[in-house]
Amino acid sequence: MKCRILLVDDEETMVKYLSKRLIKRGFDIRVAYNGVDALEIVKESEFDVVLLDVLMPGMDGIETLREIKKLKPKTEVIMLTGHASVEAGIEGMKSGAFNYIMKPFDPNELVTEINLAYEHRRIMKKGV
Repeated sequence: MKCRILLVDDEETMVKYLSKRLIKRGFDIRVAYNGVDALEIVKESEFDVVLLDVLMPGMDGIETLREIKKLKPKTEVIMLTGHASVEAGIEGMKSGAFNYIMKPFDPNELVTEINLAYEHRRIMKKGV
């Protein structure tokens, strides 16, 4: 079964670039451009991993993370953060994120993190 990923970022070019790369790697991708839309998608669908930008207008990544964890506690979230928001990445970890990755990042590093998060979720769902 393919890993189902929700990619949430307000930067359209980043979303297009990442989704193309991840689809080529065999992942099942859905996208949202803000936290509110992401929460609506999470309510109606199951995802293994959410890739979530920290800095977004309106509902930021940390607030979105907290709401995702209330709705679907076993969904793994990887925070995507720029240099200026390292503290927010750490705050995300405290709020239940699986990990955070600094922008710009190596796509191979991101795929490795996605695979780790996916495996962690799979194990947690089994109750091991």
